Amino acid sequence: MISRRIIRVKVMQTLYALDSFTQPAKPGEPVRLLNKQFDQSRQLLLYTIHFITEVARYSETDARNRANKHLPSAADLEVNTKIAGNQLLWKILEDASYQAAIKEDLVDKFLDKELVRKVYLELVTTPEYQAYVQVQGRDYKSEKSMLEFIYNNLLITREEFTSHLEENFNNWDDDCEMVHQLVQQFLNKPGSFNFQVMVSPEKMDFAKSLLNAVIDKRDITLDMIKPKLKNWDPERIATLDMILMQMGLCELLYFETIPPKVTINEYIDLAKEYSTPQSGQFVNGILDNIHKDLVRDNKLHKVSFKK
Repeated sequence: MISRRIIRVKVMQTLYALDSFTQPAKPGEPVRLLNKQFDQSRQLLLYTIHFITEVARYSETDARNRANKHLPSAADLEVNTKIAGNQLLWKILEDASYQAAIKEDLVDKFLDKELVRKVYLELVTTPEYQAYVQVQGRDYKSEKSMLEFIYNNLLITREEFTSHLEENFNNWDDDCEMVHQLVQQFLNKPGSFNFQVMVSPEKMDFAKSLLNAVIDKRDITLDMIKPKLKNWDPERIATLDMILMQMGLCELLYFETIPPKVTINEYIDLAKEYSTPQSGQFVNGILDNIHKDLVRDNKLHKVSFKK
C-alpha cells in the first residue's frame, strides 16, 4: 500500500520531531514515534474513505426524512436511492479489513453529519448525478466514476471539507498528497488494501533501519557533510535539508539494494517538496559531491546497517 517514497517522508517527519526534543530521546522512542506517524496516516486515509461512503449512503437518510414529513410531496416520496446500492460502495463496506479498521480507529467520532448532508444535497443537483440515477441497471465503470466524482469534485476541492480534515487530523498538511494518492488507488481497486497492515514487514524493516541508521551514524554523516558546506554555517542550514542529506548518505552507505542514483534523486525531490525553494539544488549538490568522492576514493562499499 505504502511506497518507499512515503516511507522516507515518514522517517523524515519522525527525525524532524525528534530534533525538536530538548532532551535526548529515550530508548525505543524513535520507533514509537515512527509507528505513530503510520497510525495517524492510516486513520486519516480511513476517515476520508468513510466520509465518501457516508455521502453515498445519505440518499437513504434523505428519502426517509422526506417520507416522514407531515405532508410529503410527490417528489419527497420519489427520492432516487440508487447510489446507496452502488456496487463499489458495498465492496468497500463489506471489506473485512475496512470493517475492522472502522471499529478499531473509531473514525465515526470525527464525522460531521451536517457536512455530509450538505455535500449530498449538492451532489444530487449535479448533471453527473442526474445522468447516473436515470440509467437503469448498474455498470461497474459508472459506479466507480460516481464515487470518484464525489471525492474529486465535491470533497477534495472543497475548502470546507479540507478544513474539517485539518481541524481533526493534525497530520493533514503533511499527509494530504499521500492520502489523495492512496484514496485514488483504493477507489480504483477496492479490497486491495489491508488496513491492519498499511506497511508490509519488508517496508517496515526498511523504515526502522533507515531511522536507526540516521540516528546511529549521525556523527559520521555530519563529518562528511560539513566539509562540503564551504561558506555555509551548519547551524543556519534548514533543519529538513540537514535531515534529508543525512538520510541520503545513510542510504548511500548502508542500503545495498538501492542504487545511488535512485537515492540522490529521491532526496532531491523530497527537498523540493518539503523544504525551501532552493533546497533541491542544495541537497543535490552536497549528496552528488560526496557520492563522487566516495567513488573516486573507492570507498562506496555498501554494508547493510545493523542496529
